[in-house]
Amino acid sequence: MVQRVAPARRSPRRSAAAPEDPRPDRRQAILLAAEKLFAQHGYHVVSIRQIADEAGVPLALVGYYFGPKHELFHAIFAHWSHTIEERLERLRAVRNDPADARTLPRIIEAFTAPVLALRASAEGEYYALLVARELYHATEEADRVLRGYFDPLAEAYIDALHVALPHATRGQVAWGYQFALGALLHHLNDSRIERLSHGQNRRADPAAAPMLVSFIVGGLRAALPRPRIPQKKTPTRRQT
Repeated sequence: MVQRVAPARRSPRRSAAAPEDPRPDRRQAILLAAEKLFAQHGYHVVSIRQIADEAGVPLALVGYYFGPKHELFHAIFAHWSHTIEERLERLRAVRNDPADARTLPRIIEAFTAPVLALRASAEGEYYALLVARELYHATEEADRVLRGYFDPLAEAYIDALHVALPHATRGQVAWGYQFALGALLHHLNDSRIERLSHGQNRRADPAAAPMLVSFIVGGLRAALPRPRIPQKKTPTRRQT
């Protein structure tokens, strides 16, 4: 009599969308790989396949964790959102007294120092470079990040600058903020300084921070000078 062998029970098939053995470290690897490649080459140049190869994960895993490429781009800024809060905390710690000459440098230092420290660190280098490189391109992805994360930061600093420079209009202060931002982003992204200084300077050098602060403060004060109060003339006595 032939004995029938019961067929082995098959494990339930996984959903096509869920790859095998998803691990949190792989998610982090994808995020770091995307951050690095976007910073080095630009958002629109980099493909999902390149990100998967850089992270050392299957291609399907990128979509499983993050969805489309624009969502992965947004996830990078969500991951680093605590750095924006740090800059706001530093701003809140400044005693904003328009009569105190130290107020404006302190506001600008709060604005620049955390970003320069990030750019100089091993873990934050590519994020800082990504901010400097990608956010001011006129793309839908960049605009979404700007509105969600960086516009509230800009509004807070413009408000503080307006208190420190009460003689200026908000529109003038907003221009001043944008000019200050341009100087900061250029410092983060520029490598030409090494050539122009004949090797004396290195790119994104944090040691240049005090000079950057002085440059921005000097520019704001020159562009938005306090109005001079005319001195009253003392009447001269007539000689009899």
